[in-house]
Amino acid sequence: MIRTRFAPSPNGLLHLGHAYAAIVAHDLARQHGGEFLLRIEDIDAARSRTELAEAMIEDLRWLGLHWDGPVVWQSTRLGSYGAAADRLRAMGLLYPCRCTRADIAAAATDHGPDGLIYPGTCRGRDVDPAGAAWRLDMARAVEIAGPLVWEDELAGPQHATPEIFGDIVLLRKEAPASYHLAATLDDAADGITLVTRGADLFAASHVHRLLQALLDLPVPRWHHHGLIVEGDGRKLAKRRGSPSLADMRRDGADGRALADALRHALLPAGLSLTTGIGWTT
Repeated sequence: MIRTRFAPSPNGLLHLGHAYAAIVAHDLARQHGGEFLLRIEDIDAARSRTELAEAMIEDLRWLGLHWDGPVVWQSTRLGSYGAAADRLRAMGLLYPCRCTRADIAAAATDHGPDGLIYPGTCRGRDVDPAGAAWRLDMARAVEIAGPLVWEDELAGPQHATPEIFGDIVLLRKEAPASYHLAATLDDAADGITLVTRGADLFAASHVHRLLQALLDLPVPRWHHHGLIVEGDGRKLAKRRGSPSLADMRRDGADGRALADALRHALLPAGLSLTTGIGWTT
């Protein structure tokens, strides 16, 4: 049975891009007689706010979306992240790092999907782990996992190349786990069989496939859909003040009509829907 999920972080209000992502996940599950789950990714205690999570839930109901089972709260799963980290440490795959962004900017020379690639400054050094971030020794991890493949419903079969990220952070200083580790573990725990998300996260799936192999987790299929973008090609963003669903809802807009418009790519003036990565419409 197909099972999808929508997993927003309650650090800002939902906008049209989030609505589109939720609709894609919801509709794919319903079209195949499957289940659609809602997970709130609230482990960043400094930025997550309960009132924003409540607003998100109301926004989704306003759009006419219904999920199966209770809402899953990521903050209830901190123990699983620690256990996974302990397992990776025992495999010799994690090392503490105290480098700042300025340190990395001064030493790095190569770029990856997330910007500058960490140059491995702390790898092999005696670093005090207290308060440090923990990085994955990517070269060793790739060697242990061996060749890996994953499949996107739109872009087709992919050979995993997580090394393009370098030694990524899996345990952050300010949060119990990075997005890469938490999302991979949560999707496995929730039995997600089809991971839907925007094309901007396409490259992240290379890392998630590696973590699945290292931690003996089930391998889902992926569906990286297009993004709603502004006229200059930038995707909608909470930090730039993109119109929120909560504001539209309070102004009396019809949520179900909006959802149907998004399904047919009928967008407000100045916005467009990209075709994604590796596929065309």
